[in-house]
Amino acid sequence: MSYIPDLPDTLQVDVQGTTLLVKLNRPAKRNALNDELLLGLEKVFLAVPADVKCAIIYGEGQHFSAGLDLSALTERDAVQGMHHSRMWHRVLDKVQFGTVPVLAVLHGACVGGGLELASACHLRVAEASTFYALPEGQRGIFVGGGGSVRISKLIGLARITDMMLTGRVYNAQDGERIGLAQYLVPEGQGLEHALELAQKVAGNAGMTNYALMHILPRIVDGSQEQGLMLEALTAAIAQNAPEAKARLQEFLTGRAKKVGL
Repeated sequence: MSYIPDLPDTLQVDVQGTTLLVKLNRPAKRNALNDELLLGLEKVFLAVPADVKCAIIYGEGQHFSAGLDLSALTERDAVQGMHHSRMWHRVLDKVQFGTVPVLAVLHGACVGGGLELASACHLRVAEASTFYALPEGQRGIFVGGGGSVRISKLIGLARITDMMLTGRVYNAQDGERIGLAQYLVPEGQGLEHALELAQKVAGNAGMTNYALMHILPRIVDGSQEQGLMLEALTAAIAQNAPEAKARLQEFLTGRAKKVGL
């Protein structure tokens, strides 16, 4: 896209209606993530057009992402390693706490850093070929892209511990069962399903989507007292918005679409 300068060839973006499509484009490397691609993602999510309401991240080729590109891993001292991990945190925060909800379409490998990227998205659609793993324990390293926080919140401490201690691999069906994905679809149908979901997301009130992205995670992380106060404040702000008042009036006059229809 012309408004994003110096975007690497390993990342392709397009806009379809109100949806931003972000494609990982390193199929020969199973879409392994290197610094160039990560910093490209940061540029993309810092420059989301104002008329875009949702984004989708997906992978070219047979895999979503096989994780960190170990061939690009350089020897670092502890301080350099800390800074590199914090760079991942900064970039994936732009995905999770950006301006629009982000969906991930998963297929093939969703491994290591690829799973960390997927866990920074708000919804995950998995095709039948998807498999999940955290092989860092077998590589002598530790997750560094936020996985210890985000993946733990998706599946719990015991399951992420098992994945890293034993190298356990989850297939698409079991991954959906334990919470690594919210939707499971046949092979080749992930992007189509994600586009349908993106249209639903785009139809929400802007304040609702903002609250789900930025406030709900903080409610979950805080104490019960803090969470309830944040909930009350958010509910009051949301229902006072002109868009919310108009939608409520549509419901009261029978013009709103019924739930489930």
